[in-house]
This record gives sequence, structure tokens and C-alpha cells, in this order.
Amino acid sequence: MNAANINGTATSKTSSPIEEILLRHPVIASIKDQDGLNAVMDVHCPVVFVLFGSVLNISENVKKLKDAGRTVFVDIDLIDGFSTNPVVVDFLKGQTLADGVLSSKAAMVKYAKSLGLFAIHRIFLVDSFSYNNLPKQVKLSGADAIEILPGCMPRVISWVREDTDIPLIAGGLVCDKQDVISALGAGAIAIASSNRQVWKM
Repeated sequence: MNAANINGTATSKTSSPIEEILLRHPVIASIKDQDGLNAVMDVHCPVVFVLFGSVLNISENVKKLKDAGRTVFVDIDLIDGFSTNPVVVDFLKGQTLADGVLSSKAAMVKYAKSLGLFAIHRIFLVDSFSYNNLPKQVKLSGADAIEILPGCMPRVISWVREDTDIPLIAGGLVCDKQDVISALGAGAIAIASSNRQVWKM
């Protein structure tokens, strides 16, 4: 079950900056609330996905993580107080220290990248339609990396990996060591999990 090549063109073997980050730190901490933010401070998990917050606290939360030396990506689809408008990207770029963003919306990913932020396209693969639509969406977004959800599907990860050289992250329902090994073995460059035991791997 192969889709058309997602890049559409031949790609260089040279690692991109985001790929270099993920190769060094393949376990990403996904944090969903303030308790998760506090907990991640106590583990060595250099890359953090922030999956919560509002216009009132996102700058402070990102700063706390940056002060602790973390590379921080914010899911712009989950920030309360903004509509699905590019202004949220302008805000993050101008008012926070975030290194990059995540979004399931191709246009938002593309806009974030145009502003010089790392941009990760989150793609929920729930059926064959969403899988077959993946190449079109990633071509539209021009993402630096893609996050496949759920990430506990090694066979699907291997299909996507065959079709693209874009760094691939497995996220969602990555619950234990075996899930991590399976995802990385299938071709994911990194995994993202909210499971605190996974953070310690």
C-alpha cells in the first residue's frame, strides 16, 4: 500500500537541522497539562511538545522550558484563545521563545515555516482515505517533519517511510518500550509520548 512519493522529487542525504535534533534525542516528551510541564523538568528529555495552554500562559510555559535548555514545539491547534488563524503563529514567533510548531493544518504549517519556525505536520491516520491523502497534505505544508498518529502502527510507519525522506515521528499511544522499539524499527526517527516512563528511556 504505497502512496506517491511525498516529496515529489529526489532528496539529498544531508540531514536537515530538525533531523539532527531528533537523531540526537529520539524520545520526545508530549505534555498535556501543567502537571506534565512540572514533571518533564525532572527527566532528561531535551525535546518537548507542548499540547496545552492559552494565550495567557503559553509564553511563560515556553520560557520555563527554554530556561531548562529544552527544544520546544507548540501545538498551535490546541492553544486556547485563538481561532484557526495564522495570527497564532505570529504570536508564537513574536511573543514566545518556541523553536517550532505542530499543526494538523497544512496552511498553518506552511506559514510557520515561512516565518523561520520549525514546522511539524501532525497527521491522524484513521483509515485508508487519510493515508492516501497524506502525500497531498504534506506537499501543501512543506513540513520539516511529519508526526503520524497513532504511533503504534509499525506497518503503516514503514509504508510512509518508503514514500518519503521527510523525518517521521510516531506519536500517540506509544505506551511502552516495545512500542518505542517497534516504531523506530519501522523507520520513525523519533517517538512522542505523554507516558512519563517512556520519557526516561
